[in-house]
Amino acid sequence: MICALMIGRAGSSGFPGKNTFPVLGRPLCAYPLIAASNSKYINNIFVSTDCPKIKRISKSYNIEIIERPKKLTTNKALGDHVFEHGYFEIKKKLSEKNNKIELIVLLFANSPTITSKLIDEGIEILKKDPSLDSAVTTSVYNMWSPLRARKINSEGVLKPFVPFETFGDPRSLNCDRDSQGDVYFADMSVSVVRPRCLENLEKGMLPQKWMGNKIAPIFSWGGCDVDYEWQIPLVEYWLTKNGF
Repeated sequence: MICALMIGRAGSSGFPGKNTFPVLGRPLCAYPLIAASNSKYINNIFVSTDCPKIKRISKSYNIEIIERPKKLTTNKALGDHVFEHGYFEIKKKLSEKNNKIELIVLLFANSPTITSKLIDEGIEILKKDPSLDSAVTTSVYNMWSPLRARKINSEGVLKPFVPFETFGDPRSLNCDRDSQGDVYFADMSVSVVRPRCLENLEKGMLPQKWMGNKIAPIFSWGGCDVDYEWQIPLVEYWLTKNGF
């Protein structure tokens, strides 16, 4: 079986109430649920949460709720471990009916830049190539190339976050945002993963260990998970361009 698991908690320090914030007439968390519900391949959808509002919204999409343990509801809890917990809860539920998980579609309640088409593309990528661990949505953000990243040193001045030598001969570098080629970011809209990724979480690649190590791109644009209120107009633009 192919299952979807969306995670989202009640608390948020950067943008309180972001998961249920109204966007184009719907709560933010409704968009990943709509996408999963319209997938050609997904058999069951689960939501791991401690939030009463998310639970109420999820019920209208025929979702099964997984109670998120208290230790995984703090701002220090990692998505890795929330997905891991949800996966094993789903595995337990399905095993009672002698069903097994073929693939699991991982979603965030604050990542609305997703469609059923993108989900289905990811599923089809993994069906075609058994060697892949996962397929994840990527967006190109050349303006945020690591070449441009800076940090503040002990003297309070900006220094390269990554040594320029990492990119080759520093004399070959320049200020053109495209000079290093396209920079792909996993935009957190969806990760379609094999069970082995969550069964062996600590062997996965940083920073999102649930993706495993052999990761295929699902090409998207403008994707993001919402952490701040200023991102809402960007999300509304993306959703409008995708038919909402």
